[in-house]
Amino acid sequence: MIEQILFIPILLLSIIIHECAHGYAALRAGDPTAKLYGRLTLNPIPHIDLVGSIILPAFLILTNSSFLFGWAKPVPVNPNYFRKPRRDEIIVSAAGPLSNIVLSLIFLGLTIIGIAWFNTTDLPYASVDKFFLMLRQAILINLVLAFFNLIPIPPLDGSHILANLLPPHWAEMYDKIRPFGFIILIVIIASPLIEIAYIPVRIMWLIYQAIMRLFL
Repeated sequence: MIEQILFIPILLLSIIIHECAHGYAALRAGDPTAKLYGRLTLNPIPHIDLVGSIILPAFLILTNSSFLFGWAKPVPVNPNYFRKPRRDEIIVSAAGPLSNIVLSLIFLGLTIIGIAWFNTTDLPYASVDKFFLMLRQAILINLVLAFFNLIPIPPLDGSHILANLLPPHWAEMYDKIRPFGFIILIVIIASPLIEIAYIPVRIMWLIYQAIMRLFL
């Protein structure tokens, strides 16, 4: 449990950067809303969501869950400011998951640097195993955040991407599931269907592990 508590700062940093990425992408597309609301900051206070940032992570820790997950308060976005609404909404929606992929690559790089450094020392692995455990968890947290948010079920980022890729008539029909999105997500999470959503995470993790083994 103590180890999982140490992962909370990594989770908070990851979900805050995820939301800031949405806000910065929106700003580049002409929407200053997130900036005006003071959400383009790494200060956790404006981003904390009671359920996603506190209750859910605490529940996962208390139940000794094998993974840590959560979310921050969504940044406000006003598509009316967008210069090219469909294109810009896709970019803004994709910015969050993309930021988590980038973070996972950064933590992968730190892991490789750590392995290279460790190989030059005579230290026992037990003295640094917690460090590598935290980096491993940081990679996994960001991969889960990235690919879970790409599930095309409202209100996740993937739903906004898909809605703007569909022809207008299909997008209108697709939007009718929005009121039921949260219920659909609960069903997916509570069923074996969630394993399908995690296939990309496992594939990426296998690739990352193969890269790390090159430096062992």
